[in-house]
Amino acid sequence: MSDLAIRVENLGKRYRLHGARGRYKTLRESLMQSFAVPFRTGQKAAEADSTFWALKDVNFQLDRGDILGIIGRNGAGKSTLLKVLSRITDPTEGEVEIVGRVGSLLEVGTGFHPELTGRENIFLNGAILGMKKSEIASKFDEIVAFAETEKFLDTPVKYYSSGMYMRLAFAVAAHLEPEILIIDEVLAVGDAQFQKKCLGKVQEVGHSGRTVLFVSHNIGAIRGLCGKVVWLEQGRVKMIGDAESVTLRYMSSGSAASGSIAPSQHLQGSGAVTIEHAAVGDAADLPKESFLIGEPIKLTLSYRVRSSSRGSFWLLITSSEGTVVVSSFQRDTSDLVLLAKDGCVSVIISAPTLLPGAYTLSAGIFDSSGSFLDWADSVARIEVLPQFADGRPFDHRLGIVTQELQWRINE
Repeated sequence: MSDLAIRVENLGKRYRLHGARGRYKTLRESLMQSFAVPFRTGQKAAEADSTFWALKDVNFQLDRGDILGIIGRNGAGKSTLLKVLSRITDPTEGEVEIVGRVGSLLEVGTGFHPELTGRENIFLNGAILGMKKSEIASKFDEIVAFAETEKFLDTPVKYYSSGMYMRLAFAVAAHLEPEILIIDEVLAVGDAQFQKKCLGKVQEVGHSGRTVLFVSHNIGAIRGLCGKVVWLEQGRVKMIGDAESVTLRYMSSGSAASGSIAPSQHLQGSGAVTIEHAAVGDAADLPKESFLIGEPIKLTLSYRVRSSSRGSFWLLITSSEGTVVVSSFQRDTSDLVLLAKDGCVSVIISAPTLLPGAYTLSAGIFDSSGSFLDWADSVARIEVLPQFADGRPFDHRLGIVTQELQWRINE
């Protein structure tokens, strides 16, 4: 028996740009237009301008048991690829061969009927996958226990929160044993504890010999779960290979954790010195945007000097909810540095330790009077994963940051 699970060959998907269709035509107008076609010029060029290729010349092959990660910036074609593989949309060109039953989890609520209860939707999804009622029933308790939705089983899912929807949808997709499991970046709606639970289940599915396709912006999860990674850029395969080499190239390309500072990010300052570029990496200077708890985070800022100044650097770390969790700057004016020519500065963030979540880094330079030379907002974004660097288990009750303190018993 062949080990082939998925074969994608010269795959392309073309869409018509929004608004390009125009108004509906009458039968008379359609007939007149068809008669006029031989006499028109430039029609193909006009059609090309009104369409774009979400995918173009995509090729790869997966065997049973492979776990493939798919990475790329927003709009790279990742979700479109999964929709084609899930048979939700047809390709414009190329071939897709799929061997086995496919279970997809592309967005919250996919495959659920809002008027049906959680219980009814479990059986509905199983039936869609071609399973017998007895097969679904044998997995029912396991699905409910994983989703932690026992109290709401007989409530229509239209009343579920997005988190409840997600928990049940993932539990159904992972436990009804499709040969191929396709997962888009939907786990982000769950809390950190449930995300970790889901990632563990994905790994378990892969080890059981089933094939998994996993789209995520969480590079740490991609590296931890996937043996092979496809990097998509503007609908084409930029690189395909082992997880470590592909993600390293992706991170160092400027597509993820580093970038130039846009004019709109400079919120205030005299402009004498400006921050021009920011890059995030680990302590060894390897580009990175996902970190374990307690792992050092290195931020490097390149600055341009327009007028020689003495200044000091400032760092602000903000949570995804907009809460400032860390503010770090030098209070002693004797520590101000002479900034006479363009250069760069690095800071390693190690304490206090950030706990799991997404964070935004902002940076500034101020002079001896406390006035800003520059303040650059959102120069970089990082994610802290729900796992300690030293292997300790994570407890969600710990808060936003944790700090090691010196304790002394007074006798």
